[in-house]
Amino acid sequence: MSAAPDPQAESVGCCIRCRKPIEMCICGALARHQSRLFVLVLRHPQEKDRVLGTARLIELQLPQSRIATGLSWRNLEAALGKPAHPQDWAALFQGPKTDRPQRGAAPVIAVDRRGSPLPDQRAALAGIRGVIALDGNWSQAKTLWWRNPWLLKCRRLVLNPARPSAYGTLRREPRRDSVSTLEAVALILSALENDAALYERLTAPLSKLVETAGQAGQAPI
Repeated sequence: MSAAPDPQAESVGCCIRCRKPIEMCICGALARHQSRLFVLVLRHPQEKDRVLGTARLIELQLPQSRIATGLSWRNLEAALGKPAHPQDWAALFQGPKTDRPQRGAAPVIAVDRRGSPLPDQRAALAGIRGVIALDGNWSQAKTLWWRNPWLLKCRRLVLNPARPSAYGTLRREPRRDSVSTLEAVALILSALENDAALYERLTAPLSKLVETAGQAGQAPI
């Protein structure tokens, strides 16, 4: 799915493609990846206009992606806009702090409903056709998770990133495994598609965004 320019962006001093302020445009750093997995981003309505938001960067780089903005949908097909079977999809939800994976664990972990790692990770991660990411801060992501009970029909993933988010001091993250939506999706795709270099390619625009935001004096959020 292609990402259409925003016809209103130009009038407010933003790039019509990436929708960032002109002085923070990161279009030159965008990559293009034809993923074998479809990525669905459920975006909380209060997250959509953030300058440092990354959901748009997913849409621009992954043709096999869709952003659905709202609080709840009746099922996966309604959010996705086409037929789909939840058992073929995996939803990323870190859960409460007690669910955090231990250091040294794999970067992407399939867990049960209680947040405990499944014993056979290879089987748990096999055959996934799509990934669902929740776009928003921790409180917003929790709201999306609980207002869409159909997510429990999907497999559940948690992350164990090897390094902190590229946001650095620009965004106050509540925990070690808190990363941007783009970084989360890049980590999952690089792991499930067995392409370690993919993470760097997909997150390059975020690194550029952080750099330009710092130069523009963007206040921490």
